[in-house]
Amino acid sequence: MSRHLWVARFYWNNHRQSGMCVYAVNNPPLMGAPAPPQPADPTDHFYESQGLRLHYTDWGNDAAPPLILIHGGRDHCRSWDAVARALRAHFHVIAPDLRGHGDSDWAKGSSYSLADYVYDLTRLMRAASANQAAIVGHSMGGMIGLMYAGAYPEQISRLAVLDGLTVVPDSPRKPINKRITEWVSQLDKIAERKSRIFQSVAEAAERISAHNMRLTSEQALHLASHGVRKSADGTYCWKFDQYQNARAPYRLSPNEHAMLWSSITCPTLLLRGDESFLPDPEASGALARFSRARSVTVAGAGHWLHHDKLNDVLGVLDRFLANRSLERPP
Repeated sequence: MSRHLWVARFYWNNHRQSGMCVYAVNNPPLMGAPAPPQPADPTDHFYESQGLRLHYTDWGNDAAPPLILIHGGRDHCRSWDAVARALRAHFHVIAPDLRGHGDSDWAKGSSYSLADYVYDLTRLMRAASANQAAIVGHSMGGMIGLMYAGAYPEQISRLAVLDGLTVVPDSPRKPINKRITEWVSQLDKIAERKSRIFQSVAEAAERISAHNMRLTSEQALHLASHGVRKSADGTYCWKFDQYQNARAPYRLSPNEHAMLWSSITCPTLLLRGDESFLPDPEASGALARFSRARSVTVAGAGHWLHHDKLNDVLGVLDRFLANRSLERPP
């Protein structure tokens, strides 16, 4: 039986727990009791937001509590497949392709602001009848989940953010004139950039592996097979819109993000890998801006921790989503 390690720090109802806990725990069966068998693959669905046709996958089990899995930038909904398969026995799992990603439409003339993604999420919640949903978001998807939960705290039952605290409270912000000129420069460079072309899905998988050396060849091939689109000439290109890389000058400030975090009322899990390039939530002061947040660090994982240490991440998510304490081994 495999074992996993994680380090946990807690900040709960404004009372700091002392010390640091390191757990080595045998992986338990997820959520306990067995559930009815589900189809091997999800079904594809579409909804509309701001005139865009947006795609999401539905993993079945409609009678169970809803769980929304939100991917990060330049990614797609099928990057959640391993997590969705593990959790769908006890949740109605829905995984959207964000605008400009996967099988969703690209936005014309848009800067892909986080606020636009949040609006798309409100439309998805209505289209899928996902009331009192739990959200698990990775990277940019975690930021979207944080913004939604801060704006609509009564709509979310639980929120797990996988390496998604990308801003630091009280950090300085560039002057608006600087932000505008940098944004214009970014857009100009994207307009001149040629799309990356691959001769095969395997070649695209190699490119993905170069960005995350922890991926197995099977993982990389799975991510590539759902992340590229075949062109008429038989070559392949990424499904994501390159314009989503541009940073709009009118984005929220770090302290405006922190204000939203302080409005979140549901239990919140801030999960990160100890080899991530993003700052630790406690060390950066972000953890203190939440009223009901826990910070957990997974050993031996980087930014894509749900690929790097899947069983470890599932073990933490299992306990969090089932409302079992993270303060002691199961």
